[in-house]
Amino acid sequence: MAGGSPLLTGPILPTLLRLSVPNVLALVMSVLVGVAETYYVGQLGTVPLAAMALVFPFAMLTQMMSNGAMGGGVSSAISRALGAGDRNKAGTLALHAIAIGAGVGLAYALLFVLCGPVFFGWLGGQGEVLHTASGYGQVLFSGAMLVWLCNTLASVVRGTGNMRVPSSVVFAVAVLQIAVGGALGLGLGPFPRWGMTGVAVGNIVAMACGVLVLLAYLQWGQTRVRIPWRGVQLSWPMFRDILRVGALACLSPVQSVLTALIMTGLVARLGPQALAGYGIGQRLEFLLIPIAFGVGVASVPMVGMAMGAGQVQRARRVAWAAGWVAAVALTGIGALVVLWPQLWSRIFTTDAQVLHHADLYLRMAGPGFAFFGMGLALYFAALGSGRIWGPVLAGTARLVVVAGLGLWLSQQAGVTAQSLFLVVTAGMVVYGLGTAWAVWRTRWD
Repeated sequence: MAGGSPLLTGPILPTLLRLSVPNVLALVMSVLVGVAETYYVGQLGTVPLAAMALVFPFAMLTQMMSNGAMGGGVSSAISRALGAGDRNKAGTLALHAIAIGAGVGLAYALLFVLCGPVFFGWLGGQGEVLHTASGYGQVLFSGAMLVWLCNTLASVVRGTGNMRVPSSVVFAVAVLQIAVGGALGLGLGPFPRWGMTGVAVGNIVAMACGVLVLLAYLQWGQTRVRIPWRGVQLSWPMFRDILRVGALACLSPVQSVLTALIMTGLVARLGPQALAGYGIGQRLEFLLIPIAFGVGVASVPMVGMAMGAGQVQRARRVAWAAGWVAAVALTGIGALVVLWPQLWSRIFTTDAQVLHHADLYLRMAGPGFAFFGMGLALYFAALGSGRIWGPVLAGTARLVVVAGLGLWLSQQAGVTAQSLFLVVTAGMVVYGLGTAWAVWRTRWD
């Protein structure tokens, strides 16, 4: 039956775009949650906005590891099993994926609830900013297991080639999070004003609802993957099939967030206005992820099923199509923010110093967006093939460039925000070119 799947027989670009559109729309909506939350917190003052900039990279790490990295490993394993015509294995893999999501999510929650203030302090958080970040983070990360489970279940569904259901759930979760977080954060209508705690509670409520809906769909709404809830013992070979891709892939978001953390720490030394402005600009950078992510995630089941069916050349054509689509899309956004950065920055603040740094960051980073998009889309395509060492090493190269140049510049007298922001652009270029070279050179057969 796999051989008749449109993911294996349909024209590559139209099929890829058809699968990408719901992903992109849902994930853009998901990132708009961050935009809305930044707006809410901006109404509370500069200190909460700076505190949120300290917590944000770790919150994004939760999403990137569970949805993109380990989630990509889940989708890859299930799609390869379906491509080979083994539905029983696909169902068993789904059960093991849920166990991984629950276990890792619990560990992540414990780590950041207990040690979050230490991490925020390493980034340069001090005094009232550190205190505010710590309180917000403890509430937010207490729901990390729900985030992991929601994204794992969505990845199981994506592995079957169904993008509409997980995208619809992600969209609905985002709307619910905006509504609940805004109501509790700002005290809208009859709701109490809980400030940043209310914004964090909105995330927990929305993710819990997403988990319930996806579990119900997998149990009663589809027939492609049947999860054997009873009579199956968890086994290492099944975990290994997911983790050999997903665990290694988790290095990539860790590298990405370490890159952001290093830059956050360096910018924090320039003062709260520079940090808040960088945080606003960085929000747009993370808005790029859903576009490249949506295209890249759509390529995972296409590549995985092609690999499972022995169609290696088709798998590689899918990968390059995904890379170029993402690069073209992000080129347009990069040009827009270079020319008119205030279209983004003025959404969040009217503070002149904060606006100056936000606009400066967007002008400096915009030219690197296309390289970032191609690298990220090719990374996801490589997840589908199971050959991801090259893209992971490209992420390492980006980290080395940002850390090395950034730390060197920070030791120079009169270091400016502009020079640090240019380092971010250099890292994007290295990542995009390095990932493209790795996929071109790596044999998938």
